[in-house]
Amino acid sequence: MNKELMEALDILEKEKEISKDTLFEAIENSLITACKNHFGKADNIKVEIDRDTCDFLCYAEKEVVEEVEDDVLQISLEDARNISQKASLGDIIHVEIKSKEFGRIATQNAKNVILQKIREEERSVIYNQYFEKEKDVVTGIVQRYVGRNISINLGKADAILNESEQVKGENFKPTERIKVYILEVKNTPKGPRILVSRTHPELVKRLFEAEVTEIKDGTVEIMSIAREAGSRTKIAVRSHNPNVDAVGACVGINGTRVNSIVDELCGEKIDIVNWDENPGNLIQNALSPAKIVAVFADPDEKTAKVVVPDYQLSLAIGKEGQNARLAARLTGYKIDIKSETQAKDAPGFRYEDYIYDDEEYDEEGYAEEGYEEDAGEAYMEEGYTQESGSEEYAEDGVQEADGVQYAEDGAEDYDEEVPGTVEEQE
Repeated sequence: MNKELMEALDILEKEKEISKDTLFEAIENSLITACKNHFGKADNIKVEIDRDTCDFLCYAEKEVVEEVEDDVLQISLEDARNISQKASLGDIIHVEIKSKEFGRIATQNAKNVILQKIREEERSVIYNQYFEKEKDVVTGIVQRYVGRNISINLGKADAILNESEQVKGENFKPTERIKVYILEVKNTPKGPRILVSRTHPELVKRLFEAEVTEIKDGTVEIMSIAREAGSRTKIAVRSHNPNVDAVGACVGINGTRVNSIVDELCGEKIDIVNWDENPGNLIQNALSPAKIVAVFADPDEKTAKVVVPDYQLSLAIGKEGQNARLAARLTGYKIDIKSETQAKDAPGFRYEDYIYDDEEYDEEGYAEEGYEEDAGEAYMEEGYTQESGSEEYAEDGVQEADGVQYAEDGAEDYDEEVPGTVEEQE
């Protein structure tokens, strides 16, 4: 048994994760290459390696002839009889080749063939390993800045975090551990090229899948997500188990689950809302924490008209239109938001346009909401009532809706005073 070769193959298989069969093939090819360099041709050269003992045999198949014209391909009958007494003209004789007889150049070429095969297999193993993780989140260590890009070590390979995939305001130091989303894995002659992102919406989704057990086992499903990296994210979730609250599962006890994700995203605010098949209800949820007077959604045109109390207009729109913009991305509807005063002054506006009977609700799928002109009250017929008056607000400025607390900012300082995360469920 060739113990040294066996030990070397075991080490390579363990450290490089290269299978022994691949290494045996590399050795066979290297011996054939050495024979070609030594004899000038290797068409009749065969190599056999015992996979269990690592003993190998290299031989040439030669035809028995009376007069030898090519020493590489032919052998005389006399020489053939020295190998086998039964040899006769026209037979094919296996003539063993001693690898120790190879010259220095042939030996070096054989060595290079083995090393090249090992490097190729190593790159292939790394590529396949990270290709399986494409569109997933991995943890990496910041190495250095390459221009404005960041080199991140993922373990067995380095990834590039391009400037376009970095969140503005995030500054990382060397040796810092961060989570990144693998965008693409390319196989190049120099090894796999891995592109990662910190801005992709799927990063937030994968973080929730890893953090929330109910999402991992399929009880809670993330239906839609809209993100402005570094600022705010809205996600819509629904539960497949009536006994499980989707929003509560994502928030966690005392907000532990969502807060861990917020910390990973360097303080990015996250709003979690309930998904609803009814587009009107979904739009109302997506615009939270703003209160809604009425919603008219057109599923065919993918447009929606929303009326909010005057004092809630700036909250519904958000700073620089962020809240409305994210709600539009989350729902897929183009949302037109008007205050009550603006809606009244709009040409052709009629309150009855926002009131639907049960048949219209069932057939069209609109949010069934009504408006009483004199009282100025909006209501939802989904089991709860929302009042537009100011009596419902506590002295400390906390607004309660759908069992979730939101801080009421009044308008302009939306980002500063409204929590970035949905607070824990009561």
